[in-house]
Amino acid sequence: MNQEQPVIVGLDIGTTKIAAIAGRKNEFGKLEILGFGRANSNGVQHGMVLNIDQTIKAIQTALENCYASNPSLSISEVYVGIAGHHIKSLQTRGDIVRQQNDDEIRQDEIDKLIADQYRTYIPAGDQIIDVIPQEFTVDNFQNIPNPIGYSGVKVGANFHIITGDRNAIRNIDRSVEKSGLKIKDLVLQPLASAAAVMCDQDLEAGVAIVDIGGGTTDLAVFYEGILKHTAVIPFGGENITHDIKTGLGVLKTQAEQMKIQFGSALADETKANAFITIPGLRGMAAKEISVKNLANIIQARMSEIMDFVTFHLKQVGLDNKMLNGGIILTGGGSQLKHLLQLTEYVTGLNARIGFPNEHLSGSQIDELSKPMYSTCIGLILKGYNDYENKNKKLANNFIKVAGTGIMQEEPIESELEEIIEEKEPEIVKRKKTIKGFMDSFKTNLIEMFKEEEDGEL
Repeated sequence: MNQEQPVIVGLDIGTTKIAAIAGRKNEFGKLEILGFGRANSNGVQHGMVLNIDQTIKAIQTALENCYASNPSLSISEVYVGIAGHHIKSLQTRGDIVRQQNDDEIRQDEIDKLIADQYRTYIPAGDQIIDVIPQEFTVDNFQNIPNPIGYSGVKVGANFHIITGDRNAIRNIDRSVEKSGLKIKDLVLQPLASAAAVMCDQDLEAGVAIVDIGGGTTDLAVFYEGILKHTAVIPFGGENITHDIKTGLGVLKTQAEQMKIQFGSALADETKANAFITIPGLRGMAAKEISVKNLANIIQARMSEIMDFVTFHLKQVGLDNKMLNGGIILTGGGSQLKHLLQLTEYVTGLNARIGFPNEHLSGSQIDELSKPMYSTCIGLILKGYNDYENKNKKLANNFIKVAGTGIMQEEPIESELEEIIEEKEPEIVKRKKTIKGFMDSFKTNLIEMFKEEEDGEL
């Protein structure tokens, strides 16, 4: 184990479960899991924290279980996932004209270009969660993945801006802070899941990551190495359970158990003469339930979710076999029987299950390689990406300072933070860097905009 690497903790606050996983990279660059805890989630619906007290209790239970798995752990900071149907995204364009156009483009100029996008107008009550650069342009050169080192008069980029409801974000902040933790960063859940299940070949081929959680289905679409689209579909495994409960007149726990044990996403693949016997309530007769009827209910809801996926792919023009990597299904709902066949039938694209063991060392417990932990593993990877970029930046700053013959103890801060500080002196500043594609996962939390300034943006 490489003791110099930090221990990074991912906290996945989901609709059905809250999971806390602590990990550290080994000498081979793979994640060693040092602690793992989970708890049932009660205060969250459709990915949004509605009952803060219940959520705090669940987070504390997950943490206690994590400590129980490794008593030597000390957790103070966490990377937290965010989802919910309040999440929206939009495309923008930004350019800056350079003063010293003969010089090479520097990181601080890119940081300024990104910072400018935080002034984009968004509806009152929303706030910008992240600004993700897509392709850059320098003068007449198009589709540049990283413009640092180029020279030119005008540098610009297309941006993918992710926004969320201010109150929903505040509820997550409060729940985590009242649990005695500090949020290191908020990460959009589909991007965290994508980091856990995707490899470089997937990125090159073009894929759609579909993370089917309890309350929401999260979508992230990548094409030609670029994040093209993100969306949160407000249906998930809980909706299927509710459909079974109301459609077949059973208890919620029975509906959930039937879904897991006997459920299928394709009614044609089930036997017409197969039945499940459910014990009767308070002396009532036992109930016989057709497995085919159960599958019909599941298929109807899963088809609806996949129709949403197709709709979003059409929005960005990627529904016609252009994604050579097809669809990667992950999250707890992806383990439903015959879901791959249904997905391929509805979307017309190849599909496979994405497991988060792409970046895990071989010695991990099998439980953590289940798709339901993709988001949590991805949050740890996001933390390591931030940590490694920070180290690179400090090293570059040291080289710059050493070259001038000046001793400097404090690291040189990017212009981005100065710009944000001018605009919002009270906010918690978070660094934005862009080095290669993985920095697209830098979904850093929110530069908070004051209510009264919404009209000025």
